[in-house]
Amino acid sequence: MNLLILKSNIRTRKKERLVARVLNHHPSIERWTVDREDVDHVLRIEYHSALTDADIDALLRPFGLYCKDLPE
Repeated sequence: MNLLILKSNIRTRKKERLVARVLNHHPSIERWTVDREDVDHVLRIEYHSALTDADIDALLRPFGLYCKDLPE
C-alpha cells in the first residue's frame, strides 16, 4: 500500500462530499481522509497502483478544488 499526503483547499463538508464522489470510485484508491481542522487541510490517500499528486489534482480541479504534495 502506498500513501499520498497532500495539501488541499477542502475546507467544508460540502467540498468533502465532492471529493467523495470522485475518489470513492477510483479503482486505485483504497481509502482516503481529509483533515479539515488542519491548517493545510491535509488529504491522505492510500492507494495500490501508480498514482501521483498531479493525478489527484487533475481529478479535483473540475470541482474547483486543488491539492499538491505536502513537503515534509
